[in-house]
Amino acid sequence: MHFPGVLVVAVRIALGIEYAGNAFEGWQSQPHGRTVQDATERALGIIAGEPVRLHVAGRTDTGVHATAQVAHFDTGAYRPMPAWVRGTNTWLPPDVAIRWAVEVDGDFHARYLAYARSYRYLLYDAPVRPAVLAGRVGWFHLALDVEKMAAAAAQLCGEHDFSSFRATSCQAKTPIRVMSEARVAREGSLITFDFSANGFLHHMVRNLVGALVMVGKGERTPQWVGELLAVRERAKGAPTFAPDGLYLCGVSYPPHWPLPEGGRIMTKPYFVVA
Repeated sequence: MHFPGVLVVAVRIALGIEYAGNAFEGWQSQPHGRTVQDATERALGIIAGEPVRLHVAGRTDTGVHATAQVAHFDTGAYRPMPAWVRGTNTWLPPDVAIRWAVEVDGDFHARYLAYARSYRYLLYDAPVRPAVLAGRVGWFHLALDVEKMAAAAAQLCGEHDFSSFRATSCQAKTPIRVMSEARVAREGSLITFDFSANGFLHHMVRNLVGALVMVGKGERTPQWVGELLAVRERAKGAPTFAPDGLYLCGVSYPPHWPLPEGGRIMTKPYFVVA
């Protein structure tokens, strides 16, 4: 409760958030209220006793999941850190959970200070679509050549113009990104696509997966992915792959912030189909 004439000094809290994106219509707040941001702000507001506005490391689209999303908010309410975790989770739907909370200085910003982000795409390649993992993994009906896809992905590392892999509606000021990791491997019944970069364009990962699947099914050679980079035309690329298997699983910050894991926050999806 705030009293007239009493100066309220805000504190800034950083949060780690996990959610299943197929239960929401994206991260960003919408008038209909069916987004991760809306659900989380409502729950935090109950604990804070005042409206809360979240700022997030990376906005995810409808159907995209997160195991290591990072956000921050300012509040005049002072609560023990466990209250921001367990208390907020009491009011959250089962498809979203606060994993951790720490107090940070007012200079911290979840989006602008993040210098790298990591995504993992999980793809089930089998003749029959999965049922138990529906909405949590992507699916392709043919067996894919992982070695060829891995060779194609290796060409993505380094600084490139990723225009061929950005959505036509992408509003980023530049298509230039530095990719530090682009790997494809098989883990049990799943193919994993891992990407880390200093930033990602709209639909970039899903467009990369779409191109690599074309290589994996033999429709294109591994060298084609390098050619796509060079041509810089989205129309020459592959269709955008489904969001189901995409996870934001890592965000990195300078190490002087009091964040878990020294600021390199990484939690990859923890289920694998054997």
